[in-house]
Amino acid sequence: MTKKNIEHIIELSNELRWQIGDDFHDNLTEGIYADAANIVKDSVHTEKGEKRFRLDSKIDKIVTSKTFGFPIMFLILGVVLWLTIIGANYPSSMLANLLLDTIHPALKSGASSIGMPWWLDGFLIDGVYLAVAWVIAVMLPPMAIFFPLFTLLEDFGYLPRVAFNLDNLFKKSGAHGKQALTMSMGFGCNAAGVVATRIIDSPRERLIAIITNNFSLCNGRWPTQILIATIFIGAVVPSSFSSVAALLSVIGIAVLGMAFMFLTSWALSKTVLKGEVSTFNLELPPYRPPRFWKTLYTSLIDRTLIVLWRAIVFAAPAGAVIWLISNIFIGDVSIAVWLIDSFDGFGWLLGLNGVILLAYIVAIPANEIVIPTILMLTVMATGISGGEGAGVMFELDSMDATADILKAGGWTLLTAINLMLFSLLHNPCSTTIYTIYKETKSTKWTVVASVLPVILGFIVTFLVAQIWRLF
Repeated sequence: MTKKNIEHIIELSNELRWQIGDDFHDNLTEGIYADAANIVKDSVHTEKGEKRFRLDSKIDKIVTSKTFGFPIMFLILGVVLWLTIIGANYPSSMLANLLLDTIHPALKSGASSIGMPWWLDGFLIDGVYLAVAWVIAVMLPPMAIFFPLFTLLEDFGYLPRVAFNLDNLFKKSGAHGKQALTMSMGFGCNAAGVVATRIIDSPRERLIAIITNNFSLCNGRWPTQILIATIFIGAVVPSSFSSVAALLSVIGIAVLGMAFMFLTSWALSKTVLKGEVSTFNLELPPYRPPRFWKTLYTSLIDRTLIVLWRAIVFAAPAGAVIWLISNIFIGDVSIAVWLIDSFDGFGWLLGLNGVILLAYIVAIPANEIVIPTILMLTVMATGISGGEGAGVMFELDSMDATADILKAGGWTLLTAINLMLFSLLHNPCSTTIYTIYKETKSTKWTVVASVLPVILGFIVTFLVAQIWRLF
């Protein structure tokens, strides 16, 4: 620093003192010198030749390094997802026993005792109530585990490091580095991931993040992926490797979703959402102990319960529709069977079938009811034994019994693979669609965000089916 620079700084300091007063000026100066002393202490060589680093710096050298940053990031995300999936099994089972095995029969018995007409009984209890019960039993426990864990990582200060690691990849795809955080939130719930895009200041880049968040495999789709992979993918390898094969296939689908997110972000940024990638200064906050009670409130009240309530609101009419199309007949067949027959040809081209396509249409309100709907529709369409009646969704405790029903419906390995792909690449659930509209205030972009994944799903499954049949 030259003598002229020093004189200029002294002149500015004296002018600042005159403008704001001596006391405030002195306090401000003391604070600046204290910060400077801390910086020197942490980063400048001492007389002994020792270089001191804060613990934060030592950790950051590891978690943001090119060598260890990504493996650590995937490991932590994998542990969070594993804890969510495994940990949710027990409370989900308890809720299912309560809502489906205890309360549902009690409601049926009560309706019978008061002489409720069969159609009203079926519509309200087997339709509306069962759909809501399935959503609560399957959706609540994973969210109640994932969101607190995610918020703990956020409070601890690790998530900004994730954004730092992924910033370059998102920039290359024409998106914003902070989309790494919204993508991670989407693994818990896409609706929550869409809301999380508020942290992105650029409207263009925020819109890209909103449109592509559906490629994060949300907790409503994990059970479907795991079930199908276990039944079909695990069966093509020796039994000792079946669990590993199933796990790797599910992880592969999740990574494929991230690849589609980058690819679609790049395509959007080069076409309808052209623009310069904005730069942002990412300040890595210090690591600190998470605030337990605030974390619990934020994750359970602000995220879990609000998202769950929206899902319930949309699931109730879905249950009603499922029951109605299963019990209203056109000639000798129900509307559901008529639709399944109509969709079968198109489904065959995609390596799927009419049952799967119809299930994904009527289960738009909640991904959690896809498998129960598929099982119910398969039993109805094939006439095999199983289930509790037309329009009554169900699941089986036995993996073998579930496999028997699906195979009786004509499922093959191709069907399973393409279902896993279509589960990743299909329209968002109605809760997410509603959230997209609330965040964008645009019907146009809501339609784009809803239709674009379906188009990609049709293209990918069609190509896979045709290549599969060639060989």
